[in-house]
Amino acid sequence: MSAPVTVNPAHPELRAALDLFTAWIEYRLAYWALPSIAVAIVHDQRVLWARGFGEADVERGIGATPSTRYRIGSVTKLFTATAVMQLRDAGALSLDDPVARHLPWFKIARGQDHADVELTVRHLLSHTSGLPREAAFPYWETLEFPPIALVRDGLLRQATALSPESQWKYSNLALALAGEIVAAVSGMPYARYLEQHILEPLGMTDTLVDGMMTGDTRLARGYSRRFPRAPRQGREVGDIGGLIPAGNMASTVEDLARFAMLQFRTATGTEGSVLSGTTLREMQRIHWLEPGWQAGWGIGFRVYREDGRTCFGHAGLVPGHAAEVRLLPAEKIAIIVLANAEDAWPFAYVQRATALLVPAIAGASSTGPTPAGPDPGLSRYVGRYRNAWGDSQVLLGPSGLRIVAPLNLDPTEGMETLIPVAPHTFKIESSNGYGAPGELATFELGSDGIAVSLKVGEHRRYRVAEW
Repeated sequence: MSAPVTVNPAHPELRAALDLFTAWIEYRLAYWALPSIAVAIVHDQRVLWARGFGEADVERGIGATPSTRYRIGSVTKLFTATAVMQLRDAGALSLDDPVARHLPWFKIARGQDHADVELTVRHLLSHTSGLPREAAFPYWETLEFPPIALVRDGLLRQATALSPESQWKYSNLALALAGEIVAAVSGMPYARYLEQHILEPLGMTDTLVDGMMTGDTRLARGYSRRFPRAPRQGREVGDIGGLIPAGNMASTVEDLARFAMLQFRTATGTEGSVLSGTTLREMQRIHWLEPGWQAGWGIGFRVYREDGRTCFGHAGLVPGHAAEVRLLPAEKIAIIVLANAEDAWPFAYVQRATALLVPAIAGASSTGPTPAGPDPGLSRYVGRYRNAWGDSQVLLGPSGLRIVAPLNLDPTEGMETLIPVAPHTFKIESSNGYGAPGELATFELGSDGIAVSLKVGEHRRYRVAEW
């Protein structure tokens, strides 16, 4: 067995990548008026970096931290799938069991072309059941969530939308039924089963399955998406009734990092307290492949290819909150983003973290001496600079200064490197022909020796404390 890879968090390349990612996040929070996000970066069995940005409760001025709770929405489905697989491994059920074997009350109208096709547990967990996306109530509009008894009754008014395994079709109803199977087979309430068999063994002490209290000071206050010419509105709900197994949980990036670490314990013969390595690999591999061969579903997990890498994970969205968990199995890297605004778009943050941090983590994992970082004296120039035309941010790169435009979806686009040529004066190197390659950038200092402006040609941008 090969020795575990060690990552040096102080490596200049990784530090510079984290600084760039931080700058990009802070710019988005300011200009998109997002209340807060929290992020954790995991490598194998270690949290490399975790940080909260913005305010978990704007009205009360409570800052976000890595221990702030957020609602994680459909990331809950991963825990439901994990519970089902535990029961499968215990011999209590099979993935190919008909749903009705464990839920005798399950009845729903079906089309003639699939009237005799049994819906199975596997269909529920891989989103190939053909069931309606939702139960028979308008709860996302009214925010009044039916108890499971009414969800059952509502099945009598519903019908399957597609034949099983004809195509994938996301379904909250399907995962609600999977949660009912967990309760029926285990003989325990769904929430108590998850607490005892998943959360406690993983040490996820700050994660809640149910019992949400909107006044909980540890729980980030939820906010609506932002409409034109209108401020965000507070938007919060308690437990979501019969849909709890599909999207109710609340957690922190620190706790979800523990769940992510579990996903990397996949070595053959590994027998963990939650799932074996063999079962973890079974959940993470494709069980339904889309026609384009670039994405599909495992057991609970969305599995997809991006920029030549295999990723798996899940997104979440409930009133006031959004979440994204991405895992990269080859690199053993996980990126977790939680936010308390419905339009925060966490997927963009995990995507950008992947592009910026995965190469940097690889560089920080190499053997040999750690290279020297940039001259500490350059920190006097680091900061945010603005004029009427735009914003720039000066950051420390792996070996020197660089200027980035944090507005860009990719902040490395048009990035300029500064080469010192005279006191407080640097030559700009860049492949961006629209920028100022070959010209001089001069910093003007204040009485405290800290730069107050950045001059390129005859134009200045002035330091600002925050965006």
